[in-house]
Amino acid sequence: MRTLTQEGRFGEYGGRWVPESLVPACLEVADAFEDAWIDAGFREQLQTMLARHVGRPTPLTPAERLSAELGVTVVLKREDLTHTGSHKINNAVGQALLARRMGKKRLIAETGAGMHGVATATAGALLDLPVTVFMGEQDVERQSHNVFRMRYLGAEVVPVRSGSRTLKDATSEAMRHWVSATEEAHYCLGSVVGPHPYPWMVREFQRVIGEEAREQYAAVPDFVVACVGGGSNAAGTFAGFADTSARLVGVEAIGGSGATFGQAGVLHGSQSLFLQDEHGQILEAHSIAAGLDYPGVGPEHAHLRDLGRARYVAVNDEAAVAAAAQLARTEGIIPALESAHALAWVAEAAGTPDLPAGSTVLLTLSGRGDKDIATLIARSEEATA
Repeated sequence: MRTLTQEGRFGEYGGRWVPESLVPACLEVADAFEDAWIDAGFREQLQTMLARHVGRPTPLTPAERLSAELGVTVVLKREDLTHTGSHKINNAVGQALLARRMGKKRLIAETGAGMHGVATATAGALLDLPVTVFMGEQDVERQSHNVFRMRYLGAEVVPVRSGSRTLKDATSEAMRHWVSATEEAHYCLGSVVGPHPYPWMVREFQRVIGEEAREQYAAVPDFVVACVGGGSNAAGTFAGFADTSARLVGVEAIGGSGATFGQAGVLHGSQSLFLQDEHGQILEAHSIAAGLDYPGVGPEHAHLRDLGRARYVAVNDEAAVAAAAQLARTEGIIPALESAHALAWVAEAAGTPDLPAGSTVLLTLSGRGDKDIATLIARSEEATA
């Protein structure tokens, strides 16, 4: 699962499809990361920050009551227990350290559910780097809790009013802003998407999830499952198990199922799988989980799908909400709605040929559900109306 070429190709996917004005910035980031990643001092500094400020390693939690209901053994990798409440902090701290090493003065980020924005704002506060976060106007409204957190941490939050006013458009606006600020600012992209080196670099910063889980799990699980929007928590998790017999399953939102139903195309500087119409125009995505509201996946996921090494499936909003309630009821854990999609697939597939009874399942719980309480309240009120 390494980048195979200098241009950052995963099979036919990836690359650096950006305006000429952004090529030098991408090359600068690639050179800086390659240099940093082989520097023992940088790696030690990162590990220290992840331990002191993030709370790594995160534990594995056997979901015993859930397992009894489903007839499969589910163990949760608890990224929801990190500082800020999701896996996003692993990458944000890594990129903030890299930005400081590069001599950059501030950070730019995009966010959907707000967790990457909160993580970047947190890393910026730790390292004294001002942060500007672009967020779709629709997500600003439905994730107001995280908007407050970002601003409280000192970040500027810029609502994006174009297009669908969600993650895709926030990413586009952040990249446009970066074009005019490459000398002073680093673009802290939050997922395994975008131009090289981002899909590779973000996966490397997130591989701590899979490597920890591999060490913590007594044996190789039958299945390794994670939700997929752009796909950073899944890429990090899969990195720890790609060379094992574990079957890798990425779970998308039905309305943002690029790996499941997408076609090859280019968006945000990378070639991958995206939802498109018959004319090749990118379709708008939809998900109750703002972090999965993206019409494609990172190029490595597209490559893993083509290789048959990972399987990608999609579930709907209703199944995700039900799965969140089931985990809360059985284990006392309220998951992020993104993670609830992975739980929903396990619940639906348990006992079928896709997930035979008695199987062992390692599932990455990518974030906690505090941010989704308003959405869950609204759903509950609709159900009882």
